[in-house]
Amino acid sequence: MIKHLFLAVTVSCTALASTADAQFGRGRGRSCYAPGTENNVKYDGRFTFARLRYAGNWQCNQEGPGWAHDYPNAEGNFLQILREITIMKPFMEGSVILDMNDPELFKYPIAYLSHPGGWYPDSETEIEGLRAYLLKGGFIIFDDWDDSEYPQAIAMMKRVLPNADAVELDLDHPIFDSFFKIEDKHVTSPGAAFLGIYEDNDPKKRLLAIMNLNNDLGERWQYSHLGFTPVTNESYRLGVNYMIYALTR
Repeated sequence: MIKHLFLAVTVSCTALASTADAQFGRGRGRSCYAPGTENNVKYDGRFTFARLRYAGNWQCNQEGPGWAHDYPNAEGNFLQILREITIMKPFMEGSVILDMNDPELFKYPIAYLSHPGGWYPDSETEIEGLRAYLLKGGFIIFDDWDDSEYPQAIAMMKRVLPNADAVELDLDHPIFDSFFKIEDKHVTSPGAAFLGIYEDNDPKKRLLAIMNLNNDLGERWQYSHLGFTPVTNESYRLGVNYMIYALTR
């Protein structure tokens, strides 16, 4: 296990190299443009940021549907922080966008899903694919969602893992002390809650998912190169903790 280091993220966010703006193509949701998989990088064994996508145009805006929000700058800025303050050597030249039933997903131990309330599966293979991924060791991060999305997101996870319960995690959970010591659950948002899903609903077993309810870490990562704020700092600290926790258990 990586030795605990309590360091403030002092890297100047203005020094982060912002990745290129997303190249939008026709999305799978009608009348909504979304990034495609044409810019996916080739897997070479290094840790690579993997973003999940779903069909439809939920929360569509200039960034595309909800699953694409904050892409690709959130990935690029976060990976630079991960490289500079940990011993990890992540892949820096890009990331991947994957469907939940894509066999390539099994190459990536951690997956990120933005706006899970917009996930309405096209087929049962999406459900089966995500189930197999989680049960074989995968870890998923739900981000950029609020109470209005909770019913749909939880309903879909109940299809993936029928007996699973989402429970609120307390600050004594190891994920909040895997690299940085997180001392306030509301430091990034007054209404923030961190929900977890355990294997077999057993807190002594593996954590399969972390859900940043009423929170949006990705947006803070996306805009961090424009200027430092305390909330951005804490959003990075949480993200780094997630990666270290998931990769060491």
